[in-house]
Amino acid sequence: MASAPTPKYNSHSLENESIKRTPRDGINWDLGEAVPRLPGEMRITDKEVIYICPFNGPIKGRVYITNYRLYLRSLETVCKHCRGSDESRCVLCGSGDSALILDVPLGVISRIEKMGGATSRGENSYGLDITCKDMRNLRFALKQEGHSRRDMFEILTRHAFPLAHNLPLFAFLNEEKFNVDGWMVYNPVEEYRRQGLPNHHWRITFINKCYELCDTYPALLVVPYRASDDDLRRVATFRSRNRIPVLSWIHPENKTVIVRCSQPLVGMSGKRNKDDEKYLDVIRETNKQISKLTIYDARPNVNAVANKLVLTGAIQVADKVSSGKSSVLVHCSDGWDRTAQLTSLAMLMLDSFYRSIEGFEILVQKEWISFGHKFASRIGHGDKNHADADRSPIFLQFIDCVWQMSKQFPTAFEFNEQFLITILDHLYSCRFGTFLFNCESARERQKVTEKTVSLWSLINSNKEKFKNPFYTKEINRVLYPVASMRHLELWVNYYIRWNPRIKQQQPNPVEQRYMELLALRDEYIKRLEELQITNSAKISDPPTSPASPSQIMPHVQTHF
Repeated sequence: MASAPTPKYNSHSLENESIKRTPRDGINWDLGEAVPRLPGEMRITDKEVIYICPFNGPIKGRVYITNYRLYLRSLETVCKHCRGSDESRCVLCGSGDSALILDVPLGVISRIEKMGGATSRGENSYGLDITCKDMRNLRFALKQEGHSRRDMFEILTRHAFPLAHNLPLFAFLNEEKFNVDGWMVYNPVEEYRRQGLPNHHWRITFINKCYELCDTYPALLVVPYRASDDDLRRVATFRSRNRIPVLSWIHPENKTVIVRCSQPLVGMSGKRNKDDEKYLDVIRETNKQISKLTIYDARPNVNAVANKLVLTGAIQVADKVSSGKSSVLVHCSDGWDRTAQLTSLAMLMLDSFYRSIEGFEILVQKEWISFGHKFASRIGHGDKNHADADRSPIFLQFIDCVWQMSKQFPTAFEFNEQFLITILDHLYSCRFGTFLFNCESARERQKVTEKTVSLWSLINSNKEKFKNPFYTKEINRVLYPVASMRHLELWVNYYIRWNPRIKQQQPNPVEQRYMELLALRDEYIKRLEELQITNSAKISDPPTSPASPSQIMPHVQTHF
């Protein structure tokens, strides 16, 4: 493996320090023997530490820091099953032949604090306390001499929060290559055509192609055919952030629609706007058979009363549209948080296409990324201000609801649990450009699709890993999950996966056997195809003598 380039620092001369250290700590240190490394990932430093494991106590190890990750390998042998910390044999199960590994993308880090002071005398009381966005808490004890803690604190702070130090996010340094381009997954024109749009009642407008109407909306919008661009401009003045009502989804049969927008600017006096009211009438009248429009207000004060569990609100939206009783308009304050939760979950219930791997990727790209959910503000990518009031787990709540649905309908989704966990892991990691920035216009300015890799490239290059073996493709089946608390589960494999004493749910024996049968089926099909090719070649060659019946391969069938 080629040697890693030397990073440059403004505040601390690491290069000079590395020259004074052993060859292993020098600039030509090869990460390959100890730490996995992505293309574009470079070594910064490594230090010996005591990892204060919250489950098994202090463990001696070496921590390696790159511009992408913090990687700890224990110097003690620990149990690979329950991770007991006895050096020879685990006191819990008797085994012990592997090192403890921590692999933490720096983008996951929310806060870094110094633990203890110069006068600290307690054992392992001096070091760093790291809080992560994925519910991990890491504590490292370091030696007090030699500025060991100061060096590690400055390096971690610099690379975990690059935007605060005028450094690029790792996604812009990542040089990974995949055999598929995830940025090609979502094409808005193709997705609207799949829904049968445009039609006699709805049109595609490019009024926002330069983001002049609304700087947080996508460039392409679907609006009522009877509404002119001038009408849209007038309506925008009465909607928060100019986020006017636009179509998200249309029912293929009854033609009811889901429309999304931000709140009206009624003010304290409750003022009205004729242009906005006329526009809503036009939306209502796009369906002559069902001239009714239900408005779902998902703002916090209303949501607390009327929409307990995001899932309940989405069920109500889906039921209105599926039954043909009414079209639905959904809005919250600015139309990019609870609005996205409700529209995307309702669409997932209504449209089986979104339950496929590619369909779900399109749903996320459309309703969340393209329509301007504030990922940068809600997650705090590269930002050290962990107490920012804008931070909120809105997208995590959505993915949790999807997981709840997949548990209640185990054959309805093409993707498995690992697919959802991978999405959440890279929501924070900053390895891909998919969830960076707050809106489409910001991503275009930063040339995200040109300079970064899409998460969907990783997933779609290895789809088998993320497939649900029980998936049964069904068309036009509407899902109505049960939203009562007694039917909702704790997602143990996500929220508690870092606790080694909480064993992850083992593969279902039925699922495991089903996977084996699928593999056996694939093997039979492959052998059959090889035999047919061989047989075709023999038949095409002129026979030197009459062929016996046994020389001709009969049509083979299997019970698979």
